[in-house]
Amino acid sequence: MPNFNSPDTFLLADRTVRRMGYGAMQLAGPHVFGPPKDHAAALAVLREAVAAGVNHIDTSDFYGPHVTNRLIREALHPYPDDLVIVTKVGSVRDSDGAWLPAMEPAEIESAVHDNLRNLGLDQLAVVNMRIMGDVHAPKEGSIEKQVTALAELQRGGLVCHVGLSNVTPAQIAEAQRITQVVCVQNHYNLVHRSDDALIDDLAAQGIAYVPFFPLGGFTPIQSSALSYLAQKLGATPMQLALTWLLHRAPNILPIPGTSSVAHLRENLRAAQLKLDADVLAQLNAMGGEG
Repeated sequence: MPNFNSPDTFLLADRTVRRMGYGAMQLAGPHVFGPPKDHAAALAVLREAVAAGVNHIDTSDFYGPHVTNRLIREALHPYPDDLVIVTKVGSVRDSDGAWLPAMEPAEIESAVHDNLRNLGLDQLAVVNMRIMGDVHAPKEGSIEKQVTALAELQRGGLVCHVGLSNVTPAQIAEAQRITQVVCVQNHYNLVHRSDDALIDDLAAQGIAYVPFFPLGGFTPIQSSALSYLAQKLGATPMQLALTWLLHRAPNILPIPGTSSVAHLRENLRAAQLKLDADVLAQLNAMGGEG
């Protein structure tokens, strides 16, 4: 089995992971709700990812809900020793599939137990506290209660490490006064770069940054420019956007998701692309947000 992953690694908490990971969200049904259209294909994607060298999988028990974690368990349990499964809490789904905040201490504890049960684990390696904010953008406000609740579960041995998702620099600093923060998962990509300064600050601290929406928010002009560059390099726009993330900072850990083995292989090949200074300059010029 060819290994398409990058030899580059980063220390996520106390575990060395390959920088190109896999996000399991798309394994659930439409709108991340309900079971997958093709159960066997979902299992095949997970097994292919691990066989290709991926050892960082991002998931949550509110994907489905319960769907992606049960698929991960069915496909991969007992888990390889080097596999780091990162999950998140902070939301639940109603009967219509809506995303509802679930950030009270009792809800956080319940969510941790759901993740443990459905993944078949006694301890979760990393749990991201997902702050709902403005859904896909952080919003200032204290997160002390939520992080304290997760830190208590950490002290109880159910959670090994704590991360944050959809947060501001002030919220990260607040959380760090309560417990160690090992990763931050925010919206960031080639054109949405409001976290540029934060990424550099986290890199200096040795903290992983996990971007979501690697192709979200592109204008038609930006999309055309990306497609043109990708074609010149014999790559896809998605591959080029992922490669740029890997070049941007050593602590960036992309987690592209897919429900297709062919698309998974395509994503992982992005780790092998080499960008020269001219291409990087053209990509950097596409940034539209500060």
